[in-house]
Amino acid sequence: MNERISIEEIIRLYKIDYTFLDQLIDSELLHPETENSIRYIVYEELSHLERFANWHYDLDVNLPGIEIIHKLLNQLEELKNENRKLLQNVSKFENWEDVDF
Repeated sequence: MNERISIEEIIRLYKIDYTFLDQLIDSELLHPETENSIRYIVYEELSHLERFANWHYDLDVNLPGIEIIHKLLNQLEELKNENRKLLQNVSKFENWEDVDF
């Protein structure tokens, strides 16, 4: 079982509004687990929660803005990974100047 923390504990520790946390869950930016009517967030998602809370409370970014920024950062990471793979493939060629593109 993944390590997790209850939503009530998150609200207490991080001083986050319950409605903001619910909005993150409703927009599927966070994926809670439920056990015995208690909702939990797995530790792996806490870094996302902290980032979203910083954007919202410190930078005054609304939920649609958070969704867009999160999506763009994910796309950027995918592009970086794809670029890395392409560079690895290119480096496999000894005489890559002779390859027809």
